[in-house]
Amino acid sequence: MRHPLPTLAEAADILSRKRTRPPFRPPPAAGKALTGYLKTLDTRFGGAPAGPRVLTERWREIVGETLARRTQPVKLVRPRKGAAATLEVRVDGPAAALVQHQSADILARVNMTLGEGTVDRLRIVQGPVSAPAPPVKRFKPPPLDAAQEAELSAGLAEAPDGGLKAALLRLGREVTRRG
Repeated sequence: MRHPLPTLAEAADILSRKRTRPPFRPPPAAGKALTGYLKTLDTRFGGAPAGPRVLTERWREIVGETLARRTQPVKLVRPRKGAAATLEVRVDGPAAALVQHQSADILARVNMTLGEGTVDRLRIVQGPVSAPAPPVKRFKPPPLDAAQEAELSAGLAEAPDGGLKAALLRLGREVTRRG
């Protein structure tokens, strides 16, 4: 036996008394769930190698010794749409023309360091540049004591004077220091 369909008033009455199912919601985006974890990992392990920190550490290798003294990477400006970034470089006065002339080479080297297509524009800002870190000085070992020096000289007493004897003396000193 077939049941007749309810009238419009009866349908409204049934719907007002019964709860309907909640609409289907898609799961949250994975990026939203992972953001907290990624921030923690970023602070703990120093972030991705493509950050501005890599540029400041390797700037001398990227642009060369001459430009490294007169330039300094300031920041990497990334657009929201995911396109390539703009590198802002602070340049000391008259070197701006030189940097602008070599901008294509600098961009190519930066992209070689950070990854292809990371940076597409160079923004030059004139201003004071902080002095680059001085090169690491080599440690000079202490001189040999008199007994070790006398022993080396006695061992080379029969060698003829000249460049070979001096080189052998230097070699003997280094071997004795490190031994």
